[in-house]
Amino acid sequence: MDFSKRYVAIGDSFSEGVGDPDVGRPNGVRGWADRVAEQLCASEADWGYANLAIRGRKLPQIVAEQVPRALELEPTLVTVSAGGNDILRPRVDVDLITQQLERALKDLKSTGADVVVFTGFDVSNSGLISATLGRVALFNERLREIADHHGIVLADYWRWREFQNWGYWDQDRLHMNTAGHTLMATRVLEVLRQEHSIEAPELQTPAARSRVEELKRNAEWGRTHLVPWIQRRLTGRSSGDGMSPKYPDYVRLDAGVPEAPGRP
Repeated sequence: MDFSKRYVAIGDSFSEGVGDPDVGRPNGVRGWADRVAEQLCASEADWGYANLAIRGRKLPQIVAEQVPRALELEPTLVTVSAGGNDILRPRVDVDLITQQLERALKDLKSTGADVVVFTGFDVSNSGLISATLGRVALFNERLREIADHHGIVLADYWRWREFQNWGYWDQDRLHMNTAGHTLMATRVLEVLRQEHSIEAPELQTPAARSRVEELKRNAEWGRTHLVPWIQRRLTGRSSGDGMSPKYPDYVRLDAGVPEAPGRP
């Protein structure tokens, strides 16, 4: 099946869809990019979709592994999320990674494709991760300059304040949950000026917790999510080790179901 309109998502867990489980899909997740693709495919029959994103990938890996494949796929639309895993490391050269990202974005843009890139999320209310706030702010400012200079569309995650609501986040506090991915899909479609039929998620008001209950909850989060994350960092492992892209070739998503492979 040949597609005249071709959407490729590249990046890390954010674009792969981690936090939005779906056992019927590759890698067991759906995510905002799948939801965007579903709307594009519903709007016009000639849309194809590939998703090369893999959880845990750092920016140099995304540039080395995913960008060349994206160029081979000759997309007409590309969304790029990269840099988040680099910023969480103990040491990072923000100028270096933004230079690497700029070269990749220029290569993608030179094909004639529309390119959308995400800023980093405002982590000021994100507990331990809030220590990276200065890095994220610098990364975002560099990214805004790059987008302005090269005519790249900016999906300004930093300024989408509604995501400060913890109701949009998974239990690991690092990834959006289903509601978050659903809302993100609407924001991306708005950036693309694309009409859609996605209904805004309704959040339930969380039950009030006592200080003791909150301490227990934080301790459980530390054991279940923080400690394994730290162990992976110390041992050089990644949550995406051994994983493959969800959709390495073009498919058409109708009502969330991939139909057939498209052009290589």
